[in-house]
Amino acid sequence: MNSEAQRSGAVAVIGRPNVGKSTLVNALVGAKISITSNRPQTTRHRLLGIASFPGGQLQLVDTPGIHGEQGKRSGKAMNRMMNRAARGALEGVDAAVLVVEAGRWDAEDGLAFEALRDAGLPVVLVVNQVDKVKDKGSLLPFIAKVSEGREFAAVHPLSALKRKGLESLVETLLGLVPEAPPMYAEDEITDKSQRFLAGELVREQLMRQLGEELPYATTVEIEKFEEEPSPKAGVMYRIDAVVWVERDGQKAIVIGKGGERLREIGSRARQQMERLFDAKVFLQTWVRVREGWSDNEAALRELGYHD
Repeated sequence: MNSEAQRSGAVAVIGRPNVGKSTLVNALVGAKISITSNRPQTTRHRLLGIASFPGGQLQLVDTPGIHGEQGKRSGKAMNRMMNRAARGALEGVDAAVLVVEAGRWDAEDGLAFEALRDAGLPVVLVVNQVDKVKDKGSLLPFIAKVSEGREFAAVHPLSALKRKGLESLVETLLGLVPEAPPMYAEDEITDKSQRFLAGELVREQLMRQLGEELPYATTVEIEKFEEEPSPKAGVMYRIDAVVWVERDGQKAIVIGKGGERLREIGSRARQQMERLFDAKVFLQTWVRVREGWSDNEAALRELGYHD
């Protein structure tokens, strides 16, 4: 690869739920633009992360995890929409990254690979979370088994969380995109608005702080996002966020005893917003009930979900 030639292109980041796709995108971009948690299906939207390097720019398309339709808690319509969003991310990209968990390959990993193969894209296999593998000698046999009968442009074992192994991955990906000038300015990190990111940061705290089932029945809508001058901080944002649930009992759980849980969710989300926006944030949160929103495609679109 000519080191002087600038390269620029789009790369889809694909995989089953909860393998670290968003963590990888955040690590490559160098900023937190995709929310993360230890729960599957944290990512519900297709999101562009813009990663600029001396050799070029990668437009990384972070996607919901590709999964089967059975046994999921996020609602049938939500499932269908997320799968369509993930598969739609393959249109118009130059290459794809298939993220898998080190030591684990199951039917949903195979489903993701088949989607990439059918799209005719060069596929880079990223074996993530190698820092959690105690027996490092098991990695090579695992990679050999996964690669049997499947064609990969390259294989990169790495740890997105620890930011280890990223340099060689970047070099590989830049080699797979065309010679072209950057599509975005060097200081741009995503195509999403601050309003969208604010809603995602509130939803991240719902995913992180609520019980096993409830996060899948919640979503967040930003009703107000206003910028005003601040004598101390330069800029302050006033944000009103509504947490939507499907039943009254869920509303009580999100609010918590004396409003304690909702205050904690709001406080942690506000801290993340201030870090990301580099500004003072005044955040107010409410919880409201809308029955069956997660299995109603019209309601999903009203709440900002697209495929």
